[in-house]
Amino acid sequence: MDMDTQAFKRSLHHSDRYNRRGFGSPTKRAQALEKAYQSSLIASIRDNDYLLEHGRLRVKLAEAFGFCWGVERAVAMAYETRRHYPNESIWITNEIIHNPSVNDHLRNMNVRFIAADSAGVKDFSGVKEGDVVILPAFGATVQEMQLLHERGCHIIDTTCPWVSKVWHTVEKHKKHTFTSIIHGKVKHEETLATSSFAGTYLVVLDLEEAQYVSDYILGKGDRNEFLDRFSKAFSPGFDPDLDLQRLGVANQTTMLKSETEEIGRLFERTMLKKYGPKDLSDHFLAFNTICDATEERQDAMFSLVDEPLDMLVVIGGFNSSNTTHLQEIAVSRGIRSYHIDTPERIGEKDNLITHKPLGEDLLKEEHFLPEGDVSVGITSGASTPDRVVEHVIQKLIKLSEF
Repeated sequence: MDMDTQAFKRSLHHSDRYNRRGFGSPTKRAQALEKAYQSSLIASIRDNDYLLEHGRLRVKLAEAFGFCWGVERAVAMAYETRRHYPNESIWITNEIIHNPSVNDHLRNMNVRFIAADSAGVKDFSGVKEGDVVILPAFGATVQEMQLLHERGCHIIDTTCPWVSKVWHTVEKHKKHTFTSIIHGKVKHEETLATSSFAGTYLVVLDLEEAQYVSDYILGKGDRNEFLDRFSKAFSPGFDPDLDLQRLGVANQTTMLKSETEEIGRLFERTMLKKYGPKDLSDHFLAFNTICDATEERQDAMFSLVDEPLDMLVVIGGFNSSNTTHLQEIAVSRGIRSYHIDTPERIGEKDNLITHKPLGEDLLKEEHFLPEGDVSVGITSGASTPDRVVEHVIQKLIKLSEF
């Protein structure tokens, strides 16, 4: 029998050991983050039509980039937690966000990260009754929340409201016995959390996988091949011959917006073709679960790649899904681009950059900043503070002066 996740959430939210509001006013949170992460240089570039010109260097910023509201809220709540509980043991179930400097800051505050083995199984054995546990911006699985609640922990829930909206959507699918098709990365913590709130589900990575599922629905696939291909991506007991008759679409909030939309349209056309317009509503449900911030940053990236650029730098954690999708946009336009996670990836004196090409391992490239006039586009993922972007720009300025 499926767990009543809505009932569990209601029970959890009424517990005096559960907090999703934080400990200070939103104004104080904003002031604390401004002091820690905002940048006067970035503010001045924004005021100058997102443009900085210094000698032979021209830097053009995307018009939406960096910290989103959900990330700001999560980081501020995590910092507030240590101030509110100065002596307690504090844990976090995963990285608060996919940004190395922010997570290192928490480690320096003696916040411990719950470790996972190679299979992704987390070890909660060190977490004791009365300990404080932070749930990150990506959320946590309902099983993790239940374990922590039953153990008597104080739970600080920084889950982004956009992620919670997706959970609500898959719970609607479950209530009406629709299978949730989740556009996401099957091992990403947000998708793991979302699938834990779903009933019957199938995770598809991209349009190619979605097309494979569509073909199967229309009778063009092999059952054993299907089960083998998606063996790590569906709910227990999943039967493609029974569970692909009624579909709802949801997504990991950081996926490429245009692809999520196309996947939704694909499954709508598929069910329309199989069942006809009269019965479509009995076989297909669509809700808009695309995060506003993700959409804004991707739209800004599409505008940025229309600029006359010699190269593009994308800043964000290497395991950050939303940052990776920004890099995909640059690659799709054939623009020479570099994905880095910290300013230290750029050498100030040797014109060397260590970057991660899409889908590849780290690569070192010498003389990456060309001679003569050079125009560099810059964007950053939703987990990257403005101050990190500032330090990257300062590195580029120094290189351009040699």
